[in-house]
Amino acid sequence: MKIILNTLKTINKILGYPALLVIIVYQKLLSADHAFWARPDKFRICTYYPSCSEFSKQAVKRFGLFPGAIMGFKRIIDCNPFSKAGHDPVPDYFTLKRYKGKDAKPVR
Repeated sequence: MKIILNTLKTINKILGYPALLVIIVYQKLLSADHAFWARPDKFRICTYYPSCSEFSKQAVKRFGLFPGAIMGFKRIIDCNPFSKAGHDPVPDYFTLKRYKGKDAKPVR
């Protein structure tokens, strides 16, 4: 049973690499906060730190494709004008709850 679980974890990590490539291409070409044409020091679009694409990239690296994609999708859904923006890092364990530390402050 342990061998099967380790194999599934390995497959999950391997499948994450193409997703990481897609996220990186999006960040370099299209993202208003990360692209070569963006000026995040003057005008920042994303109200969360790290941005949704960076959060998704870190989550996929840490947890693999499926859990990381779920966490990234949840973050994108939460990103709206009525959300409480601020510092929201990827947690050390899989969860869909938002970071609520003492130093969580709006980025704007």
